[in-house]
Amino acid sequence: MPELSWIHLVILIFASFRLTHLLVFDEITSFIRAPFLAITHEEDVDGQTIQHIEIKGTGLRRLIGKLLSCYWCVGIWSAALVVTLYWFLPASFIFLVILAIAGAAALIESKT
Repeated sequence: MPELSWIHLVILIFASFRLTHLLVFDEITSFIRAPFLAITHEEDVDGQTIQHIEIKGTGLRRLIGKLLSCYWCVGIWSAALVVTLYWFLPASFIFLVILAIAGAAALIESKT
């Protein structure tokens, strides 16, 4: 079993965060969510936008829709994928570093 350094752990954490956000929220991956979720927006009396998520279908389709509508659920599977890539496909590390940098940049941007 390879030893996991603290810097690699930080990279894996940020990569998992960014991958989760990419799958659950980003417009670029809406085509992945579209078969499973119907998302609508409306404005309330205070001018705030309210997002409504309707899970489509039954069976497996509904299960995947429930998964994709849950940030915490997708986070578990994203972390599992990131760790699996790191562990069994060392060449994927550059991809994980890119995700980690993007994730860290997103956090910094959200604080400014």
